[in-house]
Amino acid sequence: MSRQILLPGSAGVSGDQQTTLGVMGGGQLGRMFVQAAQAMGYFTAVLDPDAISPAGLVSHYHVQTDYLDQQGLAQLMQRCAAITTEFENVPAPALRTLGAVRPTAPAADAVAIAQDRIQEKAHLARGGVAVAPYAVIENAEQLAAVPEQLLPGILKTARLGYDGKGQVRVSSRAELTSAWQALNGVPCVLEQMLPLAAECSVIVARGWDGACVNFAPQLNLHRQGILAVTQAYEGNLPPAQVEQAVLATKSIAEELGYVGVLCVEFFVLAEGSPERDALGALVVNEMAPRPHNSGHYTLDACDVSQFELQVRTLTGLPLVQPRQHSAAVMLNLLGDLWVDGVTPPWDQVLALPGVHLHLYGKLKASKGRKMGHLTVTAESASQAHATALAAARVLGIEAF
Repeated sequence: MSRQILLPGSAGVSGDQQTTLGVMGGGQLGRMFVQAAQAMGYFTAVLDPDAISPAGLVSHYHVQTDYLDQQGLAQLMQRCAAITTEFENVPAPALRTLGAVRPTAPAADAVAIAQDRIQEKAHLARGGVAVAPYAVIENAEQLAAVPEQLLPGILKTARLGYDGKGQVRVSSRAELTSAWQALNGVPCVLEQMLPLAAECSVIVARGWDGACVNFAPQLNLHRQGILAVTQAYEGNLPPAQVEQAVLATKSIAEELGYVGVLCVEFFVLAEGSPERDALGALVVNEMAPRPHNSGHYTLDACDVSQFELQVRTLTGLPLVQPRQHSAAVMLNLLGDLWVDGVTPPWDQVLALPGVHLHLYGKLKASKGRKMGHLTVTAESASQAHATALAAARVLGIEAF
């Protein structure tokens, strides 16, 4: 397996086409990776079972098979010089198959850890920041042995949870038992509910050679378990927390031997709380082995986006420390905005200064589905915040 630098416009695997980069998964993150790769001169191929997947619709090639289909994987390997993934629930065995033949980043082992909260907790704690107190629940005996201090808490399935799915808030043992049974008794973790002042995330990009660069931490607001607003500007967090979060994220990436773009999410605990006294100001929540929703603002507010860094890590191109040239606020656009199938008033939104609209090419809007995002850029944080609030009012998005 070769890890030489794959230059755009150079001969590909077959020798008769430009270098082709592959991505497992056809969602919006794959679409934005494909667009970044194409802008740099690469051909792209997407493997996704959906005939109208957002990434598949804009890629040069679409391998329309299941992620474990051996013929589909063989076709992707034959066509591509290197391969990445756009979401953490691509089966790790598929990435292991690809990685045996082509440079594949992130590696199957790192993705497998992110797919299992039980494994993930152990690895995250090695980054030098505490995790929320938790208990593993895989059977009735472990359920009965849950410490009382973990209640109230959040019961999370160990696998296949995202955007608030597979999570239930419980305040008593009776609710915990009922919730675990409602989740069909699958392996879970119960996390103590902590008093939060805020949530933030850090995105890093780490290369094959161990070089690592980062974006400044983003301040995030979630609603119903789905990211609603990201605020990215200097001063959104105290300097000590910024430094701690960045160092912890880089440490986690290094501990994993990670190659690619990685996001780690943190809780900021409320000042004066006993939990903050015991655990510290920051508690690490979870990681995403891919570009992240909270980093979409980098497309408009930075000189290098998270998706260009994904291309650079995969191809072995040099990593440069990104520079943010504008304060930014990002609003997620969910399918709820398409009331009765009516298109939102984009003309009114785009009349506002510094507004950038990104739609993902999804043909059907549904409640809670991520259809796109808005990024507002401005010279100052206050200007970006004011314009973002104006856009939210136009769209009927709750203020923040």
